Amino acid sequence: MTPKIINIIEAEHVGDYCIRLRFDDNVEQTIDFKAFLLNSCHPDIRTFLEPSRFVSFRLVYGELVWGDYEMCFPMMDLYRNQINLIAGKLCAA
Repeated sequence: MTPKIINIIEAEHVGDYCIRLRFDDNVEQTIDFKAFLLNSCHPDIRTFLEPSRFVSFRLVYGELVWGDYEMCFPMMDLYRNQINLIAGKLCAA
């Protein structure tokens, strides 16, 4: 059996670093990206702490992206509201 492909059909900025996502199966998640951004050591990712850059997201083929894919996330992490914080853990290495 082939797994269903999940797409985001709606994304709305709902405050600070939070975005409410609605998926094509009507599941909704409100995701807070602040911890991910604060824990990232990558300077290009940290630029999205600037509120005007953070709200510049868009949907491209059912995916949430910033810039020219400067920042994007695995779909299942968004769907499960489990943003991977490995970026912060890599800083200590």
